[in-house]
Amino acid sequence: MPRWQTLLFVLCSITLLHTGSARAGEQENARANNAVRVLKEIMMAPDKRLPADLMTNAYAVAVIPDVIKAGFVIGGRHGVGLVSVKTADGTWSNPSFVSMTGGSIGFQVGVQSTDVILVFRTQRGVDSIVHGKFTLGADASVAAGPVGRDAHAATDAQLKAEIYSYSRSRGLFAGVALDGSVLAIDNDANQAVYGQGVTPRRIFAGGVTNVPDAVVDFRDRLEEYTAH
Repeated sequence: MPRWQTLLFVLCSITLLHTGSARAGEQENARANNAVRVLKEIMMAPDKRLPADLMTNAYAVAVIPDVIKAGFVIGGRHGVGLVSVKTADGTWSNPSFVSMTGGSIGFQVGVQSTDVILVFRTQRGVDSIVHGKFTLGADASVAAGPVGRDAHAATDAQLKAEIYSYSRSRGLFAGVALDGSVLAIDNDANQAVYGQGVTPRRIFAGGVTNVPDAVVDFRDRLEEYTAH
């Protein structure tokens, strides 16, 4: 089987792990609850949390729990989560559902689940989200982010990055390189929660109603963790 077909098979198999027979909305609520859990657990660790000043100055934050990485020689990763953006008045928007997919080639065996957080440091990164899909490292520069109480120890390479990336696996939390991964708006999930025809721009602008509690909780957690 050609390599590209092998990779496609791996990614499709991974995607099936995140889907099932749940009715529309139930699966999305579970995703939102999972994103809230990951954000809460990471921000409750004083010495290994995202730096407070970095979070306060962020333009957007994405949380993608349980990103599954699987493969043998040719591997792939896939995960689903939420992203919220900072509005003009400094508050956090309702979140859009997103997916993250990427492939890698090299010696690797087994399956690994990792929680991923992306912190957007520029408006350009936010614009990339609104357009629906972009590749980390190509359409927006990305670097492993600093960890701890502040971001003063960031390197020159980190300071130039538009997005800081983090991962948590087996209890360890650290910056991670995610070049080549594709972050895309999950329009099916957005429509299952917010209604047909809803766009990311409309979600971020506050033009949606009947927002589920689990989705509101994600937005409120961001407000809590970025309060001055």
